[in-house]
Amino acid sequence: MKITGLEIIPASKYLFIKITTDEGVHGIGEAGAWGFLDGVEGVLRRFTDYLIGQDPFRIEHHWNYLYRSMYFRGSVIMSALSAIDIALWDIKGKALGVPVYELLGGKCRDKVRSYEAVFRYTAEEMADFCVSLKEKGYDAARLMITGDISKSTADRSCSIYNHKVETYARKVKACREAVGDSFDLILECHRSMDPCEAVAFAKSVEEYRPLFLEDPIPPDSPEAMADIAGRTNIPVATGERFINIQEFETILQKRAAKYLRPDVCALGGLTPSKKVAAMAEANYAKIVPHNPLGPVSTAACLQLDAAIPNFGIQEFPSFYHQGNEAEMTLPRGRRLYPDPRRPRHRSRAGGQHHGKVFAPAEKHLRPDRLRRVRVRRVGRRRKKAVHDI
Repeated sequence: MKITGLEIIPASKYLFIKITTDEGVHGIGEAGAWGFLDGVEGVLRRFTDYLIGQDPFRIEHHWNYLYRSMYFRGSVIMSALSAIDIALWDIKGKALGVPVYELLGGKCRDKVRSYEAVFRYTAEEMADFCVSLKEKGYDAARLMITGDISKSTADRSCSIYNHKVETYARKVKACREAVGDSFDLILECHRSMDPCEAVAFAKSVEEYRPLFLEDPIPPDSPEAMADIAGRTNIPVATGERFINIQEFETILQKRAAKYLRPDVCALGGLTPSKKVAAMAEANYAKIVPHNPLGPVSTAACLQLDAAIPNFGIQEFPSFYHQGNEAEMTLPRGRRLYPDPRRPRHRSRAGGQHHGKVFAPAEKHLRPDRLRRVRVRRVGRRRKKAVHDI
């Protein structure tokens, strides 16, 4: 089996790819660098030159070749590599007739526990939304503690310190009183506190026993994150923006977090995510995959969740319930590589490029294609919200 092409499928703020083979088996992947998808497309075009003619089963080899071939790395490159890696695992599973989790070591569980984010910003609104989630079957929710994340850190830092901490704590108290003890609360700070605020806030809400405290400060300093983790009995979570396994290794070495949040569409796909899970297991840490993206990301996360023993809980993307799924059908055009209408030529460096004119294809991502990769949520009123594996 050989790779014959790579199709880029942009859809609003989402970016999907389809890798085709000479045996008719194809794989679907998703990229995760929001805001830089044009850059991701450029990297995908560059990577296609290498992929054409390769054996899609050699996933680890291709991952390392593409990773090491880039002199400069970053979120855009790793996002492109993530999409390719997910698509290659998809091809291998389809070709062998097994779910991807079987290729990752086999199934550790039949169902996956999940939570949804509460995009409400007053204590009363957050409590009401938590109650509605509980009625839908969820037994956990993520609270956006510091409010509207579109506001800059500078804007938030101007308010009175005591008022901020008390306001944050009041939100947690209201939600705990509304849902009772049989419901987990995840405290999302979105890297918007300073260390002093984070410690004061954590101590003020310890009595409500949150599941974990996510990114109280920017994770740029593992030492600072470790200092916060050592000053509260609430476990700390981080990692959603990490783009290599070494960042996770440092966090574990510093004892800065007990919940790790790899993003399969940003870290490099399933290949490095499985390695992070093994590292976490060796350090008694749990995995909570970051998943704010589309259905392909969700499907990939579920394969990882099923195959690791130290899975914690799965983020369920809010677009399913907020009407944002329609955005994926908005036309942005599709790109085919290599372009069958243009001859391939070599650059001075020996790489193959295909010009700026791309083969037209369908104008949008069809809803029926989305349904094939959509994950079904099961569970009824007052029952746990879980996902079939």
